[in-house]
Amino acid sequence: MDSLSSRLARFPESAISEMNALAAQTQAINLASGFPDFDPPQEIIEAAVQALRKGYNQYAHPAGSLNLRQAIAAKQSHFSGLLLDGESNVTVTCGGTEAMLTVLAALINPGDRVLVFSPFYENYLADIHLLDGIPVFIPLRPPDFQIDPAVLTQEVQKGAKALIVCNPANPSGKVFSKTELQFIADLAQTYDFYVITDEVYEHIVFPPHRHYYFSALPGMFEHSITCSSLSKTYSITGWRIGYIIADQKLTLSFRKVHDYTTLGTAAPLQEAAVVGLNFPDQYYQTLLNYYIEMRDIFLSYLDQAGLNYIPPQGAYFALVDISELGFADDWAFCRWLAREIGVAAVPGSSFFYEPVQHLVRFNFAKSPATMHEAGQRLLRIREKI
Repeated sequence: MDSLSSRLARFPESAISEMNALAAQTQAINLASGFPDFDPPQEIIEAAVQALRKGYNQYAHPAGSLNLRQAIAAKQSHFSGLLLDGESNVTVTCGGTEAMLTVLAALINPGDRVLVFSPFYENYLADIHLLDGIPVFIPLRPPDFQIDPAVLTQEVQKGAKALIVCNPANPSGKVFSKTELQFIADLAQTYDFYVITDEVYEHIVFPPHRHYYFSALPGMFEHSITCSSLSKTYSITGWRIGYIIADQKLTLSFRKVHDYTTLGTAAPLQEAAVVGLNFPDQYYQTLLNYYIEMRDIFLSYLDQAGLNYIPPQGAYFALVDISELGFADDWAFCRWLAREIGVAAVPGSSFFYEPVQHLVRFNFAKSPATMHEAGQRLLRIREKI
């Protein structure tokens, strides 16, 4: 038999999956993977039950049920200020993960350069390599992860098919300012490349920071593609409902790729998700208030434990600095943390192109009880070392 595809050697096993497995093995509190440990709103759960009973059990339209596409378009039009149409601008995918892969598959050819800010969500690298593209990493300047305009401009001038922008960012919690986004927009217009935004945390932005929709910047709708998901906003990560927003021409291309890969997302869950998309604005403020509370609980324990961290501006992750704790690297620390302290985190090096081994990522999308228990365990770190 011939050997497996050489593409597989270009990216490692998923660090998040490995830490999830370690959490299960050690029965550690899982602050590694970005999923809540509480239920979504009851209205959505009940809508799913009703959808199953009402016969939504066969294939939906491959692009997504029209009801859902229209609801996504209406909700995103409301928050972004764009005038979106569910029929021509929205494609429903199996989570934001498929949305990103679908977009890249439709856009890039082998050898195309795709720019990615570092730190980055690990799937981006795998997606680019699977498609034989060339990932080009643009380091963001800590501690606020600012763009270096000269570095980004230099790489763009070498040629780029696309730039991926996760905003708010996983794993750093960075929220890109309007000035930074406008700088990217100016480059995109000047050098003619696509900007692909991953906006799954759009409603989890901590004041005084604010989320700006890149595609709503002047002249950017034709130059940008939005990948997103309902997972984080409605606490339904297991439902795998994502979407792509783009102009009509691009949308038709994305649907072609999507049709031949996953065909469609679970029909009853699509119908149920419409209920969430019709929630009033107060829902999103309540969601934000909740994550502000969880952030504050978690950071207070880090303060008590004497652990340094980078304050998140958005999303529900915190990067913690372990450089003073005496471990060889972040992987050694995370394995020790799960086994000896009973808390699972993700090695930060899995998110960086640069040799960064002193940061680990924690997820605070949990219930107050979970956050307090995890916090109490983290207080024992120094006495255990």
